[in-house]
Amino acid sequence: MSARDDNNKQSTLVALTSSALLLPAYQAAADAPPEYTELGVRYSKYEEDDIEGKKSFGGGSERYEIDIAQFHLLAPVGDNLSLALDVQWEDMSGASPWFVGESSSGPRVIMSGASIEDTRTEVSVATRYYYDRGNAGISYTYSDEDDYESDAFSLDASLNSEDGMTTYTAAISSSWDDIEPTQGSIPTNAVDEEKDIRSAWIGVTRIVSRQAMVRFGLSYTYRDGYLTDPYKSRDSRPDERKEYTFSTGYRHFFDEYDAALHLDYRYFDDDWDIASHALDVAWVQNLPEDVQLTPFFRYYTQDEARFFNVVTETTDRFYADDYRLSAYGALTFGLRVRKDIGNWSVNATGERYRSDQSWSLYNGNEAPGLVDFWRVSFGLDYTFR
Repeated sequence: MSARDDNNKQSTLVALTSSALLLPAYQAAADAPPEYTELGVRYSKYEEDDIEGKKSFGGGSERYEIDIAQFHLLAPVGDNLSLALDVQWEDMSGASPWFVGESSSGPRVIMSGASIEDTRTEVSVATRYYYDRGNAGISYTYSDEDDYESDAFSLDASLNSEDGMTTYTAAISSSWDDIEPTQGSIPTNAVDEEKDIRSAWIGVTRIVSRQAMVRFGLSYTYRDGYLTDPYKSRDSRPDERKEYTFSTGYRHFFDEYDAALHLDYRYFDDDWDIASHALDVAWVQNLPEDVQLTPFFRYYTQDEARFFNVVTETTDRFYADDYRLSAYGALTFGLRVRKDIGNWSVNATGERYRSDQSWSLYNGNEAPGLVDFWRVSFGLDYTFR
């Protein structure tokens, strides 16, 4: 094989498998341990648009800002093992919707004021064993912030068919969360609560041609315990939630363009009567000088929870005016750029998220607290060869 053929093969693989968008968890990993140690750092900035004066009592208000720093280490251990360490720090500040009230021009949100100051640290350790026709991994994640502490474990495994064209994957995960809301100027609905989360996932990936692959996945998640938002004034939710998800994806590499099309779809349904659809589209374009350019787009729509209620008085046991439980649609546009320089890789991503009730495929009540935001990130990776 010539050097040119080898480069073409590598660009095809990268374009087909690179994570142009956030894909569902437990995606099958490579079937061979990494040959070299990889080290990466990333900084991200998340900033929500100020809420408009016509949607808020007392005029406009600043919302959430989050600064995120991430560290990643992946290293081979012997011939059949790898070890990964991920650390993430978040610094959060701003205001969030407290409750919704009625005005002469319609519902308006009451903001919490600039009272949110929080930091979060998350550490994840994972090891993976590689065997002849697949791999298996186990991970532990610890997350801690001022009002929240979580321990989580996950286990996954994959098996390739004898011809290497099909990969079967299964995973389970479990987390135990302790909630101790910060008692500030805004009263909370809880003092000390707990919740547990259990998930299971199965999936299959099939190489359908030299240039294309397709995948399917099914997942089930059960949440139990305190699921109410303690920082919402009008919020009382059931103490359990059952979630079902179907996902599928398609990858196709185009030789003539040296690029790949990524298509992903996810359907979600739960026993709170929330149903949603998400469609992700990305174009992974390889360019000269080891540059990769990936524009991406996402459309999301969901129905409202059966107990979602804006300003109307209710005697129902469960109720919430949280915009995240309303019927709305959202559009995301973004661009990712990657440049390889020897053992180094530099990458940057920018995206814009907009949401609106009129963009939803479902009818529902207006939620004045819907969020729009910007997110940018810059990363640097190094491979020890």
